[in-house]
Amino acid sequence: MTVEVQDLRKSYGSAFTLSIPSLRIERGESFGLVGNNGAGKTTFLRLVLDLLKADQGRVTIDGEDVSKGTSWKSRTGSYLDEGFLLDFLTPSEFFDFVGSVYQMPPGRIDEAVAPYRSFFPNGTLAADARYIRDLSKGNAKKVGIVAAMFVQPRLLILDEPFANLDPGSQIQLKVMLSQMNMLHDTTMIISSHDLIHVTEICSRIAVLEDGQIVRDQSTSEATLQELELYFASRMS
Repeated sequence: MTVEVQDLRKSYGSAFTLSIPSLRIERGESFGLVGNNGAGKTTFLRLVLDLLKADQGRVTIDGEDVSKGTSWKSRTGSYLDEGFLLDFLTPSEFFDFVGSVYQMPPGRIDEAVAPYRSFFPNGTLAADARYIRDLSKGNAKKVGIVAAMFVQPRLLILDEPFANLDPGSQIQLKVMLSQMNMLHDTTMIISSHDLIHVTEICSRIAVLEDGQIVRDQSTSEATLQELELYFASRMS
């Protein structure tokens, strides 16, 4: 799926303004968004998902204005924060709910979740498992990420997916994301503070600063060092 931004603007009074005149993310592209706290990354993702109303401009997915149509939703998976979870359900109950929203038959839901079972500690997906609200922050996040992925979306949007995950889970998630992008030609938009992980999985990276994209480049062997130098220079 192709994501395109035109004259997008969202202001929070005089405190902060996100302003992106134009941006196009091509089908099958893995697009990383990096920036310091308060740069506007989450605001941008929420505008793409039509969770915020833009003050100006628009976002389109495959040519459809996200604020005016809904067909893009059935092909999009996303996880931004714990607000995307129903924490009074067990993980398996939540997957069943998400699958039903995407009109997947029960047998298909179990089949689609199966490849992700190794991502969870033993017992997390059992019938008598704990409710999501009783899981650790990292395991609850895993539930949200897998719920966004197992429906095999054509567009996947994740905000800080590596935060709160243990090292082994971070490595496994990178493999899962790379496979989804390569095998299913899934367009991915991933916001992250982790420069190492994002440069490893994203073919293109943009830097958001004070609500504006100040760098936008294809990923190369030099990208990580360039980004580290860039952010180090902002500290002086």
